[in-house]
Amino acid sequence: MSNKDSSAGAEDDITVVHVMRHGEVANPDGILYGRLPGYHLSELGRRMADRVAEHLASRDVTYVVASPLERAQETAEPIAKAHGLDLATDARLIEAGNIFQGKTFGVGDGALRNPGNWKHLVNPFRPSWGEPYVDQVVRMTSALSAAKDRARGHEAVVVSHQLPIWIVRSYVERRRLWHDPRKRQCTLASLTTFTYQGDRIVSVGYTEPARDLVPAHLLAGAKPVKGQAKAFGA
Repeated sequence: MSNKDSSAGAEDDITVVHVMRHGEVANPDGILYGRLPGYHLSELGRRMADRVAEHLASRDVTYVVASPLERAQETAEPIAKAHGLDLATDARLIEAGNIFQGKTFGVGDGALRNPGNWKHLVNPFRPSWGEPYVDQVVRMTSALSAAKDRARGHEAVVVSHQLPIWIVRSYVERRRLWHDPRKRQCTLASLTTFTYQGDRIVSVGYTEPARDLVPAHLLAGAKPVKGQAKAFGA
């Protein structure tokens, strides 16, 4: 086969990259753990990871990579094992940086009434309290492209965190990056699936293989999602 023919074949390759959010984390104090070390999957989180490993067992997965944080590594391990693969690590898949890391920060906890926090809340479009959305797009698209290259013509599984996953999906689907966190479609152990033709993303899908294991309060108001996909034109 000539070099020209090989190049043409690569342009037509279909490669699937499943981007998985990690499972439930043991966090009895309810803090925003962010990039802090030492936060591992709960027993339920391990069941979620096993469930997704079973869901993907028959797929043509040839590459598994995860964020360096423990909860992502532990989520990816059973998937890599099921396919007889070594687990790779990519720092670009890490959780988004956040100034409130290590603290409790939520509705009703008084954080919004603390004047010391106001300076971090002035610009929700960037956002001013953490890693810029644009920076997350750059590193996540780069990490997904690298996974696509490693699994070209096959499938890859990438384990990351809710906000970076939602931001890169929003970018690909041409939505604004600033958003209401309550409306992210990225539940625990979910799969956001990017299908590439050559180096171009042609569709995005979303599935929840472990939905029945997700605590009910995290699904309040959410509708079951099965096989949802959005295709892109040429």
